Amino acid sequence: MSEQIATNAVPRAAAIPRSEAGGSLVKWGLIAVALLFLAFFLIVPLILVFGEAFKKGWEIYVQSIVEADVISAIKLTLLTAGLTVPLNVVFGVAAAWAITKFEFRGKNLLITLIDLPYAVSPVISGLIFVLLFGAQGVFGPWLAEHDLKIIFAVPGIVLATTFVTFPFVARELIAVMQTQGSEEEEAALSLGASGWQTFFRVTLPNIKWGLLYGIILCNARAMGEFGAVSVVSGHIRGQTNTLPLQVEILYNEYNFAAAFAAASLLTILALVTLVIKNIVEWKNKQSGRIYP
Repeated sequence: MSEQIATNAVPRAAAIPRSEAGGSLVKWGLIAVALLFLAFFLIVPLILVFGEAFKKGWEIYVQSIVEADVISAIKLTLLTAGLTVPLNVVFGVAAAWAITKFEFRGKNLLITLIDLPYAVSPVISGLIFVLLFGAQGVFGPWLAEHDLKIIFAVPGIVLATTFVTFPFVARELIAVMQTQGSEEEEAALSLGASGWQTFFRVTLPNIKWGLLYGIILCNARAMGEFGAVSVVSGHIRGQTNTLPLQVEILYNEYNFAAAFAAASLLTILALVTLVIKNIVEWKNKQSGRIYP
């Protein structure tokens, strides 16, 4: 009997290394596939962008960037982000506070509306603003009567960009506040703190990393937005072209050196955003709070 047990144990013992070897093979195979995917869709495009940007030399690169239309596009991009991000911060904090700290009718509807830009194509959202504020739109005659211009002007670009970016801050903060609960705020209020004191001394310190994370994502999307802005901008050179639109125009004109030089600025922005995002994630882990 003991010999039979020993005999039966041999195949089982031998099967363990084979199982581990198979698991190791699968693991390294998946890692190799992921690395190949990243190389093909991330690293190679980055190399091509900078390679084409500097293909004709440093002087041509600098000349392409300091060209008047490109400078105007950079300024408009920064202006749009500078207006859009604060608006999204105010909306995101207010929406997250209301959703996580209070119960009210229409709460699920508000959450659905916050997620709406994820489901609607940016081009469609831009078209909606044209139908609302364009010359033939719902409010078009009234705007023309009062000499107000939204479509094919900076206000339309800011509105369209705000619409496609407003979920980022709100969604980050909703997840953070739901995880933290309301115990600390309730304790502060019970000790006599006012609503604003509770927010600035209790809530804001607890959500600061999640808020910064949402701001980073919002800013990156605002500067790189193309679809909605393309519809409402009118592509007026030197006036309503953001940097992504300027890249498209230069490329369509076969001015590849200038197009890739402008595109390299957006690429640098993406890389800087990625570095800051990783720093924030590291800070989250160090503080003991891991946010989505």
